[in-house]
Amino acid sequence: MDLSFSPEIEAFRAKVRTWFETEFPEDIIRKNKAGLPLTTAEVRKSEMALGKKGWLATAWPEEYGGPGWGIEEQYVFDEELERAGVPTVTPMGVIYVGPVIYTFGSDEQKARWLPGIRDGSVGWAQGYSEPGAGSDLASLQFSAKLENGTYTLNGHKIWTSAAQHADWIFLLARTSQEEKKQQGISFICCPIDAPGVTVKPIITIDGNHVLNEVFFEDVKVPEDNRIGEAGKGWTYSQYLLGFERTSYARIGGKRAMLRHIRDVAMTTPDGSGERLIDDEGFARRLTEAEMAVDGLEMTVFRVLSAAAQGGSPGDAASTVKILATTTHQQITELMVDAAGAYAQPHFSFWAGQNDPGGSPGRDMATYFAGRAQSIYGGTNEIQRTIIARKVLGL
Repeated sequence: MDLSFSPEIEAFRAKVRTWFETEFPEDIIRKNKAGLPLTTAEVRKSEMALGKKGWLATAWPEEYGGPGWGIEEQYVFDEELERAGVPTVTPMGVIYVGPVIYTFGSDEQKARWLPGIRDGSVGWAQGYSEPGAGSDLASLQFSAKLENGTYTLNGHKIWTSAAQHADWIFLLARTSQEEKKQQGISFICCPIDAPGVTVKPIITIDGNHVLNEVFFEDVKVPEDNRIGEAGKGWTYSQYLLGFERTSYARIGGKRAMLRHIRDVAMTTPDGSGERLIDDEGFARRLTEAEMAVDGLEMTVFRVLSAAAQGGSPGDAASTVKILATTTHQQITELMVDAAGAYAQPHFSFWAGQNDPGGSPGRDMATYFAGRAQSIYGGTNEIQRTIIARKVLGL
């Protein structure tokens, strides 16, 4: 099997790499590589730089402003973005809600929302999980009552990523009570600064502010903010989750972490002349992690190839989600071990700490943050059930 890219794709890679090296804002790359959190203004600056180039909504069809790339171009672009140290694109707009809008939304909704998502000027958050409805998302109780063309929203969303940077939030709300809990749910968009919306930060164990709680108290939005038909939100959400679960792959980022681990393992920080890479057990684990990334890469190609005609990755995305999250955790465990003698004296909960000898403070933060990957986006146990029932037919 020939897994090499064509000369045309390699020329495309060189073009992308040169642009990141010469035109993308250097201050954003420096801050991201240091593990420092970006402000809302910096998130906008980063994504609008990509949007101005036409490289933000890379998977969108050309008719909606996408660059018209094939799977290979998209893959190479993501790889080069992570190689360059460019912040990962906030997925809630271009990867999650954008495809839902251009697939199920009205022409007016497409005209209203797609331009700001595509150029990076408008940020979005995802309102799915609730305190009593995480992996069992269909049990959500967030309510939206319609009267005279206006929805009144009440409820509590939690684990809401990037809400502190968002202008809009798309959410699932119960608009009617049905016998089957997946029914009666609608997909509604709401301005994050609407009266009655309150965003409260959740500081995670890695010391970062990525997650939030979002409270809605008698929030009014027009009926026109509902995407698609009332009561069909569950269908739209499953379409969206296919894109979400494949977005976790981040092959380029995982390969960068492996290079970092190998560099650290090749050094002799204590002056003893002994290197961690010479430990057969560690070397074996590092090789196993590299093989796991190779396997994940092949799985991503297979799933994306099946979705190349414009559809959702579907149930096979559950396989990518499981492999991506377990491989990330496998790699970050190696990162902690590779930190070695530096891990204890330089231990830090703050992702922005810069330490000598491989910045183990940042590595520890990455390790802690990665523990949640097998939970969010639908737990890996849920994904295995989806695979068993819908893919294997058990």
